[in-house]
Amino acid sequence: MIDNATICAIATPPGNGAISILRLSGKDTYAIAAKLVAFPSGGKNIDQLPANSIHFTRIVSGEETIDEVLISLFRAPHSYTGEDLIEISCHGAVFIQQRILELLIGAGARIAEPGEFTMRAFLNGKMDLSQAEAVADLIASSSEASHRVAINQMRGGFSSELARLREQLLNFISLIELELDFSEEDVEFADRNDLQELVSKISGLILVLKNSFQMGNVIKNGVPVAITGKTNVGKSTLLNALLHDERAIVSEIAGTTRDVIEDVITMDGLSFRFIDTAGLRNTSDTIESIGIGKTFEKIKQAYIVLYVIDATQEIKEIDRLIGKIKIRISRIGSEGQAVEESGSRGSKSKGINQSSQPGKNVRNHKLVILFNKIDFLSEKQLAALSDPSKFNNMEAEDNVLQISASYGENIDTLASLLLELVRGDQKGGDDVIITNARHFEALSHAGEAIERVAEGLKSGLSSDLVAQDIRQVLHYLGEITGEVTTDEILGNIFSKFCIGK
Repeated sequence: MIDNATICAIATPPGNGAISILRLSGKDTYAIAAKLVAFPSGGKNIDQLPANSIHFTRIVSGEETIDEVLISLFRAPHSYTGEDLIEISCHGAVFIQQRILELLIGAGARIAEPGEFTMRAFLNGKMDLSQAEAVADLIASSSEASHRVAINQMRGGFSSELARLREQLLNFISLIELELDFSEEDVEFADRNDLQELVSKISGLILVLKNSFQMGNVIKNGVPVAITGKTNVGKSTLLNALLHDERAIVSEIAGTTRDVIEDVITMDGLSFRFIDTAGLRNTSDTIESIGIGKTFEKIKQAYIVLYVIDATQEIKEIDRLIGKIKIRISRIGSEGQAVEESGSRGSKSKGINQSSQPGKNVRNHKLVILFNKIDFLSEKQLAALSDPSKFNNMEAEDNVLQISASYGENIDTLASLLLELVRGDQKGGDDVIITNARHFEALSHAGEAIERVAEGLKSGLSSDLVAQDIRQVLHYLGEITGEVTTDEILGNIFSKFCIGK
């Protein structure tokens, strides 16, 4: 996966700017740089300059000065890639960036592949594979929460704990295999009680990490919130109120919203993807029918469903609508459960792959019932809406809120409720949250294998069969940190990085 070439790339975004940074890494880094730099005094030799230092110099091509730059010098193994590395800070003109890149290539470097600097860092032991993947997540982070999770994982996060438990498991399997060599003597080197305790600890950690994946997707990709309900109940008005912008067309004509409208806002460090959907009703309009079909799909993908009800209707009709949405949400949850369970028994777990998409097959939808247009109601009508005994389909624990989207009444309360619903699921803290579908799949397989180990120890299964299941656990845990990997997996991971990182 790695050759001996010295690689170079522009590490800053394309376009003009105040400054730009180019990277050069590999065994010939200093020899290549020496052909381009000219120090003002003329007495400096780049090979003799100390590591971890910055120097003012010029980039030249023959007698022509391309730019005055700063060069940051790093020596192997104390660099990002673990190799000799130089970063050139030049002025941000596109011409200057490209000219320096051309000179580096002409001096013997080659253009880096996407993610190749980070791949070299992984291959040179500067970070494990999960940490390398967290680098990409850090670059892509768009909110405080996603940034915090990426930073924790880049610093080791859960992978260091997994590596420690994996090492202990390796010690046990070594002792078990030693027992197999002395099978005729009927000796026991591995304490089965200690092994059971370790298996229980690993099983518990895997379960916590797996359960955090849904929340990890929410943090990484933004909380998908579907705004749904019948036509003309104020869904688009609510979207505009939440966004503080006239994002959606508002009209008294039923069926105005025919397609899905999405927008993102950040609240208290969390990104929320609000999705305004077409109103639910029977219609012969082909275009509107397509929009309603998309509405059902967005409800399936949502983490939170805001069901907007026109509060000016009769209590009996409101109660009927509440019952109807609860049945629909329940059915969606059952479908997600069925897909995941059927997938876990198949090869490569179909259900896992599907659930890796943001919000896909979320079993525990958060339903918020919103009584809109309360500005039209009398105090007596408002009191009736607040009385659960008036409803057959409402329970005390339901999330119910009275709002006026047109006048912004209780919109701040709704925002606080949304944050509360998400924060309430962040059990264990950000350091035990996984956001990567590859990690979730490996943990799922490792969890199945560790359960077989636990059952084998309980039933007195022969040591060779227990050892076989332990090897499976080691394999899948090793896939997460990169101790077990393939060129295909590495190529797929690092191809998603930007060039220069």
